[in-house]
Amino acid sequence: MPYYIGDVIKQENSLIARTPEKFRETGVDVRIDTRVEEVDEKAGRVRLSDGTNLPYDLLVLGTGTTPLLPGIPGEDREGVFTLKKFTDALGIKAWLKEVSCRKAIIIGAGFIGMEMSEALRNLGIETSVYHRGTLPVNRWDTEFSKAVLDELERHEVRFVTEVEARAVEKGRERRLRLVTNQGEEEADMVLMAVGIRPDAELARQMDIPLGKTGAIRVNFSQQTSREEVYAVGDCCESFHRVSGRWVNVPLGDIANKQGRIAGVNIGGGNMIFPGIVGAQCFKVFDLEVAATGLDERATLQSGFHPASTLVWGNAIAGSMPGNKKLGLKLIADRATGKLLGAQAVGETGAVSRVNTLSAALWAGLSIDDAGWLDLAYAPPVGGSWDLIHIAAQKLRRQL
Repeated sequence: MPYYIGDVIKQENSLIARTPEKFRETGVDVRIDTRVEEVDEKAGRVRLSDGTNLPYDLLVLGTGTTPLLPGIPGEDREGVFTLKKFTDALGIKAWLKEVSCRKAIIIGAGFIGMEMSEALRNLGIETSVYHRGTLPVNRWDTEFSKAVLDELERHEVRFVTEVEARAVEKGRERRLRLVTNQGEEEADMVLMAVGIRPDAELARQMDIPLGKTGAIRVNFSQQTSREEVYAVGDCCESFHRVSGRWVNVPLGDIANKQGRIAGVNIGGGNMIFPGIVGAQCFKVFDLEVAATGLDERATLQSGFHPASTLVWGNAIAGSMPGNKKLGLKLIADRATGKLLGAQAVGETGAVSRVNTLSAALWAGLSIDDAGWLDLAYAPPVGGSWDLIHIAAQKLRRQL
């Protein structure tokens, strides 16, 4: 959606996988702008926001997430947005056209904050990111987060640290004024990008157990504690193949896979969702940022004894002109040598390395295995000793 707002994706229809009309052609009744207010599991009925009651034999909860808000006065003012749904993106893009927006404030420095800072700057809008911490995207190693910060500053995104938003008021020279513990700043729009939480309210009303993450607990077939009720997507948990724990990772590719699994099983098949390794990435201006598996904090929580190494190198062969700086971090278990996680940042090659290491994590490879992977080699795309080999062999020597 940030790429639609930033006018990289020109047509809104390209973001719609299938319209309600197309669904109806295949016998699926899709009702948009319709909320389920209550589920009567004893009667097998759901009550919709328009008062309609619909019977069911099987029920799938795909309620997604709800955006977190700081809970400050004025957060519901016109010109204050969250970006969670397609309609949010439509509203933001329309606002940018209607008010001739010249200045924007983003509260939050996660994925959405980073992608939206690029989208807004590419539209020529002066952009500030306000963050309660000191560095963006705190899942990544401090050194990589600093690289992201450098990229923001290189593209004239103002990054304000250790800031607490206290109110959004009517502006004097611009439409809005953000009041913080560090003073005030005016802007034409404010984007709240402070996070999301699983929308598990219907499950809670039905006394369906939630996991420790606050998301709906499911089995490998996507069933909840009630065999006639399934849950899929951002509202439910997934099994993490590295930590051995159930986690909530709200990403579209995971939701798609879980939906497929539930559909096959409801249709009479027998399929399980084998889990995730936590692969994720984003792009901010000219920088690829990617990670998979566990970071050090998660490895300790999962009972491992982590060791790590971070190396900087070249995404292409050193003999080629035009150095492509690439950073790679690997984490392994001291006791077993098992590969536990990876992170990468670079102008190019970061996502491809992390995808390779995601496959290694999926297969349960050790750091020794990673150090000798048979990887395709050509000077324009990497050296004969890839940065994966170099990092893995360096980390092996530390164990």
